Amino acid sequence: MTTRRTLRSHLLRLLLPPVAVLLVLGTVGAYYLALDPANEAYDQALIDVAIALGERIRDDDSKLAFDLPGAAEQVLRTDRYDTIYYLVRNPDGSRLAGDSGLPPPPHGAEPEDGVIAYDGLYHEQALRLVALLVPCGGRICTVQVAETTKKRRALASDIALAGVVPSAVITLLLLGLVWFGVKRGLTPLEDLSREIRARSARDLQPIDPARAPEEALPLVAALNQLFGRVGEASANQQRFLANAAHQLRTPLAGLQAHTELALSHDPPAEQRAQLEQLRTATIRTARLANQLLALARAEPGGARADAVATVNLRSVVEDAADEWVHRAMAKEIDLGFELADAPVAGDALLLREALGNLIHNALEYSPPGARVTVRTGVRNQHPFLEVEDDGPGIPPAERERVLERFYRMAGTAGTGSGLGLSIVREIAVAHRAEIEIGAGEAGRGCRLGLTFPHG
Repeated sequence: MTTRRTLRSHLLRLLLPPVAVLLVLGTVGAYYLALDPANEAYDQALIDVAIALGERIRDDDSKLAFDLPGAAEQVLRTDRYDTIYYLVRNPDGSRLAGDSGLPPPPHGAEPEDGVIAYDGLYHEQALRLVALLVPCGGRICTVQVAETTKKRRALASDIALAGVVPSAVITLLLLGLVWFGVKRGLTPLEDLSREIRARSARDLQPIDPARAPEEALPLVAALNQLFGRVGEASANQQRFLANAAHQLRTPLAGLQAHTELALSHDPPAEQRAQLEQLRTATIRTARLANQLLALARAEPGGARADAVATVNLRSVVEDAADEWVHRAMAKEIDLGFELADAPVAGDALLLREALGNLIHNALEYSPPGARVTVRTGVRNQHPFLEVEDDGPGIPPAERERVLERFYRMAGTAGTGSGLGLSIVREIAVAHRAEIEIGAGEAGRGCRLGLTFPHG
């Protein structure tokens, strides 16, 4: 399964690693920049001691001597952190005074101002040493001063800690700022996404470019062009459906009238059967044309904005009751009404079309002797319209599919075209209503209802 990358995570992956690397490099650089001057200061202290020791070399009658009082040597060797060593060498390299065995300067090391600073080991201890070349009796003596590296290591730790802690704090703050900045910078895109997600399939109005960041303007322009093309295609489809349905209604009405006229003249049995089939097919085709016209009106852009008004669903049912009662009686179905006021904002023509499709669906698939009940009212502050029957019902697995255009359940009898419930769904969407399909009373039959928004 492929994981989708978000723009936020992509930007953070681009920004955070370089920022973290730069901070680490800055910390390391600051550490070494601070450590070198500190080491030089400690080396200078050793050089000062070496100079002082060099001044204690005496040349008595061509014999070199080193004069250092015990108290001075004790002061020299006293240190809170490190052990101090020194060694004074004769011009021939032999010991004149101090600790024997201190490592000599590296071979080939060049003195700078008579001083060589270097690292070495003494009694398995790491040392920092300086060797000072001192004139003595016309020759050159060497004074070595060394110390262990405890305070240097402590200094390095202090410098590292002093650099790491602020850098860590700065890093965390910077990461937080980058995260916040990226999130804040992407807010307009997220707002745009929410606006598009909140739209219904019927809303093809262009997006306001003023609400989008400059970088997103090409995307907004492309979406607006797409909305325009989709809207134009939808309008063309609606016009085609409406024109085709309108053009079919007149000849179909004429064909039905001629068929009924021919039947009224008592034709022979064989011709009557054929005329009956022709009349049935004509009625079915005429209904299909009417449904196509209703579908064109119910789809986005098909309804007129000035047709929306406050409509009482009870009145819609009462106005159509007489027509449907006669059809129910012809099929020996008990059609009843449980009506209460249910005011909604909508198109009365479309609401009557939705009611007609619901009742037709119930009468079409209910057997003789069945009961069909139409209800209106307000439930939980929401107006509703529902039609319930005790016919064969709709299985739960089919309840979503029956709302699709031209879909009919396998083995379904009747003359339906598969458009009735899809028209009801379009009308429900146009009125921001929810369509519900469930079982009827005691789990028998089917209950189809529309629940409208409050107010």
